[in-house]
This record gives sequence, C-alpha cells and structure tokens, in this order.
Amino acid sequence: MVTEDDLRTALGRVLERTSLAGPFARYEGKVRDCYTTPDGRRLLVVTDRISAFDRVLGTLPLKGQVLNRLSAFWFERTRSVAPNHMISQPDPNVLEAIECVPLPVEMVVRAYVTGVTSTSIWTHYARGERVFCGHRLPDGLRKNERLPQPILTPSTKAPKGGHDLSASREEILALGTIAPRDFDAAAEMALALFEHGARACAEQGLILVDTKYEFGKDRDGNIVVIDEIHTPDSSRFWFASSYGERFSAGEDPESFDKEYVRRWLAARGFQGDGPIPSIPDEIRIEASRRYIEAFERITGAAFVPDLEDPAVRIPRNLGPRSAARPTSSSG
Repeated sequence: MVTEDDLRTALGRVLERTSLAGPFARYEGKVRDCYTTPDGRRLLVVTDRISAFDRVLGTLPLKGQVLNRLSAFWFERTRSVAPNHMISQPDPNVLEAIECVPLPVEMVVRAYVTGVTSTSIWTHYARGERVFCGHRLPDGLRKNERLPQPILTPSTKAPKGGHDLSASREEILALGTIAPRDFDAAAEMALALFEHGARACAEQGLILVDTKYEFGKDRDGNIVVIDEIHTPDSSRFWFASSYGERFSAGEDPESFDKEYVRRWLAARGFQGDGPIPSIPDEIRIEASRRYIEAFERITGAAFVPDLEDPAVRIPRNLGPRSAARPTSSSG
C-alpha cells in the first residue's frame, strides 16, 4: 500500500527530465525521454511529466513508474495479439525496446461518446455533428453513452507543442504520409488490442472507454506496437459497478485516468490555450493515487513504489546498457 508519506517523499523526487550522457540520439516527447543506442535499441525513460490538451502541465509523483510498469504488463500480456517493441524493463522508469520508425498516425479506438477536450467525440456530437472521423453516429446519444460498437478514430501526430487532429481513414491517406497497407495493418491490430483490453478490464470490474495506440516499423519492416498501451495516460477507464447508476443520473462516471486533471483544469477555464494554471500539491497527490489505483485494479497486484532518487538509481540499473546518467530530477 502506498502511504501519504510515500507520496510526499516522491513529491520531492519527481523525475522531470533527463539528459543521459553517451553516444545516443535523444528525443524528448511530452512524457518520455527517448535515447537511441548505436546498436539499434531505444531506452524510453518514462518521466513524471503529465500532459493533457497537447500541453505538458507539470509532474505527478510516481507517475512514470506506474506508466512504465503498466505498459510492461500489457506488452507482455498482448504479445499474442500484436507484436510490440519491448525487450526488458531494467528500471521502474525505463523500458528497453527495439528501435523503430514511428508511423505518422495514432490509432484511437472509442467505445463511448465522451470527453471534455475540443477534439473529443462528445464535443463534436454536442455541436450537432453526426459524422466523426468518417463514422456516422446515431441521433439521441447522451454524454458517456456506449456506442453501438467501438470505432477507430485515427489522428495525425503533431510535433511537440502542436495539436493532434482527428481524421477519417480517407483524410489520413490523402496526406500521403502513410501507405494504405500500413494504415490498415495498424488499424486491425488496434481494434484487436482494444477488444482484448476491454475483456481483460471487464474481468477486473473496469470499462475500457477509449485508448490510443502508436505503431512503428522495426528494422525488418514489421509493424509493431510502440510507446505505451492501456495506461491512464493513453486510455480512459471507468468503474463498471457505478457506471449505470451515474449515467442514469446524468453524472460523470467514476474514473481514475488523467481525466481527473483535465476536469480540474477545465473547471478553471483552461482547455489547452493560454497560461497553464499551477496544479496544487494536493491535486497532484490525488491524481497519483488514481494512477496507482489504476495499476492495482488492472494488474491485480499491489504497486510497490521505488522511492530512491532516480538520478542515482537509473544509471545503476541500466548498468552495461549505457553509461548514462539523468542530470535533472526535481520537485
């Protein structure tokens, strides 16, 4: 069990950013600092940064450990559904993977009409739009209602700081950035992964509402799953036990994904543009509790945090994989 003291300790040791020394090519995403090694591997350092509305908002204690461990759990569990890039998990915050060339599209699968962002399916539906990413939606749907069947709503991958744009298959292909065969192969994998994930979550009393998947090509040209899978950052989860009652009452479902932070920000008028409101420590801690609860509900195992300073722990655990050292770990 993660205690209040654990979370307070972790607040002072968040992993905000890294700069690993070595012969690496470095790329910094919204949440992950990625390092490509000369021998064709990638070290993904999952920081404690939190992003929403396509912006980096700050940090949450232990978030990186939760995401990394949960991704490793799903990568191992879904190898029979779709191939992925994971090699090993040498540190609570690090995933060792095969270096891949990312496909320029995110595969988003949605099973419910929900969301609070300007790009969410509910925002479009509430404006009266009945076609979303090429899918015709029935009239009369209420917020948070289940769709007749899960739908694929791909999006472009904007550069850091930009906004991803949802689009139909035809619109994505018209950009000329991905071959139809590659798009369709990734789309088939995404729908299969979502079906598997939804079943697994249902066994734990959870609803997998929607999620995004990213894909890349390995050195042999095979399409594999990369980045993360079925985490509170990439997915929305609701509690099945209270969903029906809350939906009937017109209330938002109970959730433990980063929707909690989105709603807190949206209630203060922030939806991606302008200055980012400062997130109080109490909100950060509560958000972390929800990430941890997600891990424990999904995996059925207790989350045991590693509270050692990551600037010391990561290079030791990487060992011969690199002589790398994080240079920034701050509260």
